[in-house]
Amino acid sequence: MSRIEEALKRARETTAAGPAAAPPADVFRDPWEVSNAIAPAAEDAAPGGPGRRSPEGEGAGPAEARQAEGGPAGMALFQGFNPSVIEKIVATPDIRPVFVEQYRKLAGILHHAQLERSLKVVMVTSAMAGEGKTLTATNLALTFSESYRRSVLLIDADLRRPTLHETFQVPNLSGLGDSLRAEAEQKLSLVQVSPRLTLLTAGRPDPDPMSGLTSDRMQRLFDEAASRFDWVIVDTPPVGLLSDARLLAAMAHGTLLVVQAGRTPYAMVRRAVEAIGRDRILGVVLNQAEEYAGTPGYSYYNYYDAYSKR
Repeated sequence: MSRIEEALKRARETTAAGPAAAPPADVFRDPWEVSNAIAPAAEDAAPGGPGRRSPEGEGAGPAEARQAEGGPAGMALFQGFNPSVIEKIVATPDIRPVFVEQYRKLAGILHHAQLERSLKVVMVTSAMAGEGKTLTATNLALTFSESYRRSVLLIDADLRRPTLHETFQVPNLSGLGDSLRAEAEQKLSLVQVSPRLTLLTAGRPDPDPMSGLTSDRMQRLFDEAASRFDWVIVDTPPVGLLSDARLLAAMAHGTLLVVQAGRTPYAMVRRAVEAIGRDRILGVVLNQAEEYAGTPGYSYYNYYDAYSKR
């Protein structure tokens, strides 16, 4: 049994051991209620409401309780997205349908690429910080897992400044970086977000993660993940600022480059493309582009948007 399979087994066992056992996957009629079905009730997680922690650890949530009992680090239950980004997540009802369809279109392009080239491990990066690569990786993973019904592993490989755990509001006590730094290979701590989406957090920040990222252990992790999941989406640091993503690009099957419209200098984009290698880039995601009436399909999206709100 591979480390990925062992970690998934432990994640399922930890979930089932909570106050509310996880129902079979076919029970989830609404995939976006999976967190409520898997996670304990809010009043069991912490007094005062969902996502709140009591002072001095009193009434701590399930992750903290397991830590106090000596349970495996990083074993957490997903209970909801960060309110600061929830309106930008395709899993939420408030997001406009035009954005959901764009991510479905992106996933469709990658789906055809997978059929032609058998690619599974996709790295998501950007030239600069703050261009939306983490949000793109999150929404792409959610789209594959729910709209396309594929099993997905979402990895936070930004070991210097990890953020995916903040998006999913789960502890970052142990993760990818801790596994790579360990003297001997250790079990991975995964978070089961939904029956088809699994999250591997980065773990404690590391100012110098180069040895781990270039190790055989990292390559084996990608290989194991590709054999276990339909898709492996990897969030990395900006390639224009650090060499981390450049090294991971050599291990991934392809790269998506996120560019913020009207902000990223062309020279930075060109430098990022050269650093990754043109043959390794699957495509470019233009983020925060303005809508206008001449956009193909604009009338359809307006109609669909109006109909869904009605």
